[in-house]
Amino acid sequence: MIAIKSVKHNYNGQQQLSFKDWDIKDGEQWLLLGESGSGKTTLLHILTGILKPAQGEVNIDSTSIYNLSSKELDQFRGRKIGIIFQRPHLIKSLTITENLLLAQSFAKLPEDKKRIDEVLESLDILSKKNAYPNELSQGQLQRVSIARAVINKPALLIADEPTSSLDDKNAEAVLALLMQQSALNNATLVVATHDKRVKDAFTNTYSLA
Repeated sequence: MIAIKSVKHNYNGQQQLSFKDWDIKDGEQWLLLGESGSGKTTLLHILTGILKPAQGEVNIDSTSIYNLSSKELDQFRGRKIGIIFQRPHLIKSLTITENLLLAQSFAKLPEDKKRIDEVLESLDILSKKNAYPNELSQGQLQRVSIARAVINKPALLIADEPTSSLDDKNAEAVLALLMQQSALNNATLVVATHDKRVKDAFTNTYSLA
C-alpha cells in the first residue's frame, strides 16, 4: 500500500531529516508518533505529495507519486488520499453537502449525492446535510472533516493531530470514528500525533526521534 525508502529532506537549507524505511500494508492502522519539531509534519507532507523529498522514493498503491506531473499528482491525491486536519477548513458560505460535492469535483469524480448521504449517515450527522458550518458544534464539524476525507473512498486516510485540542472523552470518540471509518471504507489509516493518550489504541507505531 505505502512504501517509503531512503527518504531524506533538507530543512531550512541546513538540517537534514532522515526517515527510516516504512512499509504499510492495505487496511493497516498506524500511529505516527513524534514530539513537536521531530519532522512529523514534514513526513506527512511527503506522504501526501505536498512536499517532494530531497532524496528517496514514496510509493502509494504501486504508484511512485513523485514521478507524476503536478496535475496527475493533484488528481491522484484527490482520489487516493483523505486528510483530516486539526481544524475543519470548510467553506463557510457552502452547506455541508456542497462542501462534500466540492471534494468530489476536485478529484474529477461525478457528483454523487447518494454517497454523501451514506457517509453522513454513518457518522450520525445526516440531519445536518443542508446546514452551514457555523450552525454546527465543534464535534459535528470534526465529523464533517472525517466525511470529507472518506467521501471519495481513498485508499489512504491520514489524520494530522486530530485529538490534540480535545478533552479525553472527545479524543476517544474521534479516534473511534477514524478507526470505524477506515474499516468501513477499506482504507489504510495513519494518525500523526504527539498525543500519547492515543498510543494504546494502535498496535502499529512508527516513531520519530
